Amino acid sequence: MAEHHNPRFRPFAHHRGRGRGSWNHANKRPRIIGPKGAELSRYRDQQYKGSRYELEQKLLKSTTLYIGNLSFYTTEEQVHEVFSQAGDIKRIIMGLDRKKKTPCGFCFVEYFDRADAETAVRFLNGAKLDDRQIRTDWDHGFEDGRQYGRGKSGGQIRDEYRKDFDDGRGGYGYIVQQSLLEGTNSHKLQLPPSNHLHRPME
Repeated sequence: MAEHHNPRFRPFAHHRGRGRGSWNHANKRPRIIGPKGAELSRYRDQQYKGSRYELEQKLLKSTTLYIGNLSFYTTEEQVHEVFSQAGDIKRIIMGLDRKKKTPCGFCFVEYFDRADAETAVRFLNGAKLDDRQIRTDWDHGFEDGRQYGRGKSGGQIRDEYRKDFDDGRGGYGYIVQQSLLEGTNSHKLQLPPSNHLHRPME
């Protein structure tokens, strides 16, 4: 891999590998994992229209990755700079708030070759970008419409219920923000420094 020039990016080289399969005592069958160091995580997209087996077969052949826990301010150019270190990128689809059409903290990165995608999973899962530890996971393939958040407010579901203040993801979660606007339970929250309350969009 090439040397890293992005001062806001730190690689996290590690392996999660235990081989291509491990025994699942709950259902008495091997759990599909994938190549060592680039295994499938336990997460499965609940909105996938098909069987679990079909989904896992697609994941094992996919060249598309899901990148999570991004800052709302991280740009497509930054994502490209980091993930192109693993290989040639075919396209990047930035995740958007369904209502506002603004970034909401995730994206899809599609490579031309599976081997390059595996390299990205091995070395970039857990890396830091914009001082955030990002999650790199296999995706079964981008389809139009999946670029939008699935939360009721338009963003990601995780940001609906989040109670902590996250400056990189719009401050408090949506429900807490609504509570603050209505003036209820605001006394239970520890407000952030005043210079964080009105951060302009970049």
